[in-house]
Amino acid sequence: MLREKLKNYNVILASKSPRRQQFFKDLDIDFTIQLKEVEEIYPKKLKGKEITEFLADLKAKQFENLSENDVLITSDTIVWLNNKALGKPKNETEAFDMLRSLSNKKHDVITSISIKSKNYQKIITDITTVSFKELTDEEINYYIQNYKPFDKAGAYGIQEWIGFIAINGIEGSYFNVVGLPVHKLYKALMEL
Repeated sequence: MLREKLKNYNVILASKSPRRQQFFKDLDIDFTIQLKEVEEIYPKKLKGKEITEFLADLKAKQFENLSENDVLITSDTIVWLNNKALGKPKNETEAFDMLRSLSNKKHDVITSISIKSKNYQKIITDITTVSFKELTDEEINYYIQNYKPFDKAGAYGIQEWIGFIAINGIEGSYFNVVGLPVHKLYKALMEL
């Protein structure tokens, strides 16, 4: 359905995330990937969805010369725990600390998507609450060693081993936790 709806558009996904790229394939969207490096730095006063909305927009601003039929899609995801954003861990120590902080607690996974063309921009956001069981150090170390979650906000992928054994509740979109609230993206693209 989206392929037909978007046949007159050049859809550009500005994301190196293999999960987001797979979602676009699974939605049967004809798209290209264009990447531009951006430092994901945001004003410290921002909280929760303000951060992901700012960063999705910041990524979109890197593409200045969109043509009439271009539709650019950028996105950002954070894990929000105790009034603090958890991004992607830089190393094993950071990954361990993040997972230890998530243990036996609820947190929010927040994703914002910017849909931008030459004369239009819409930013949509989704929030999913995830509950973790108490994790042992052995479980955390096993996951980090075997799954290397350094490209994932909060140092985990719900679709991986840690999701199978640690997540005991979810309120909201599973796909948002994987990396993209596909249902909201679909609706917004159908409304173009």
